[in-house]
Amino acid sequence: MLAYRHAFHAGNHADVLKHLVLSEVLRHLVAKDKPFTLVDTHAGAGGYTLFEGPAQKKLEFEHGIARLWGRNDLPPAVARYAELVRQFHGAEGKAWPRLGYYPGSPQIANMLLRPDDPLHVYELHTTDHRLLEETLGSRPHTRVSKADGFAALKGELPPPSKRGVVLMDPSYEIKTDYAAALSAVREGLRRFAQAVMLVWVPQVQLRESVDLPQRLKSAAHGAPRGWLHARLTVQPPDAKGFGLMGSHMVVINPPFGLHATLAESLPYLVKRLGQYDGAHHLLEQHAV
Repeated sequence: MLAYRHAFHAGNHADVLKHLVLSEVLRHLVAKDKPFTLVDTHAGAGGYTLFEGPAQKKLEFEHGIARLWGRNDLPPAVARYAELVRQFHGAEGKAWPRLGYYPGSPQIANMLLRPDDPLHVYELHTTDHRLLEETLGSRPHTRVSKADGFAALKGELPPPSKRGVVLMDPSYEIKTDYAAALSAVREGLRRFAQAVMLVWVPQVQLRESVDLPQRLKSAAHGAPRGWLHARLTVQPPDAKGFGLMGSHMVVINPPFGLHATLAESLPYLVKRLGQYDGAHHLLEQHAV
């Protein structure tokens, strides 16, 4: 787990889905005056360079954010997400006419949260933790911790403001991450049933990957606002049955309007990001 670095995958189709959902959830919460706390359990480096370094190894962003870059037919929510990516280019001090940088979830939060909204990020990789401290260390009400984000939730929930969002997107490079994510959600809801919890799950041909979205929905049985499940499938498995076919976002206690937003956005993403004729999406919600 400590060897994993998201820089190799920055801006891919899974990031597009994850960060579209995250940004729309945060926009909803900042519409109310009362502050809220965002806890990012696996924050990564915060921001990434696409034109050199790890991102160039597999060029995954070319099948993700690059397919949306510069388009003028984006649905409103996708356009708002793409604008955040453009803003991040400006924050880097570069006037790039082409796609060159990509913001991770901590930087998306940094652009959307208000100064009095606490941001608590966790990252175990030494280099990525250092980069997070350099970019977010001066932000008010921010804590950057080199610690296990799953275990940290016990001390994070409930937040002082009684409004909180948790983003969980571990690498799942070790199978125990699936069970750890489920346990963390159960513990988090036990401590703070009103928490808005966003869990990213890879769509791969492993039983743990297939089962986790259903188990998360079962864990959310007592959540006051139920759950929402979005899945974006863009490619088939490779000849050996491996590969990232797509990804899931399970949102517990989803804000009002998120389902309608994704119902408009996901068909467009299938059209633009799909890499085979069978590309499709799934969107379902259970409201209490």
